[in-house]
Amino acid sequence: MIVRTLAEAEASDRRVTSENWESVRLLLKDDNMGFSFHITTIFEGADFEMHYKNHLESVFCMSGEGEVETLADGKVYPIKPGTIYILDKHDKHVLRATKEMKMACVFNPPVTGKEVHDESGAYPLEAEAIVD
Repeated sequence: MIVRTLAEAEASDRRVTSENWESVRLLLKDDNMGFSFHITTIFEGADFEMHYKNHLESVFCMSGEGEVETLADGKVYPIKPGTIYILDKHDKHVLRATKEMKMACVFNPPVTGKEVHDESGAYPLEAEAIVD
């Protein structure tokens, strides 16, 4: 059994920060569950493009407000607490936060923990692992 607290993970290398977001990776590839689980904060005013070419992702909004736009068709979907969006087709998208958003995110395949978005908005398929 694996037991971790969000506070413990926030105080460790499992916390990864960028200009637009902060992600606490609670479950990673090395945990051998077949997916990773993150609590991610999207900062108010964030407006950035992503394209997970190597991963599928589900995102559940716990707090805050914003929108996600799929670039293939220009559709814009509002995000508020209780909304889930699922990038089941490696959708190229733009995420915007009008109020800081707390999101619960699941990635398949799992990330290793050190990933940050590359110039195309994707995570690499493999990155250096975090060692607890």
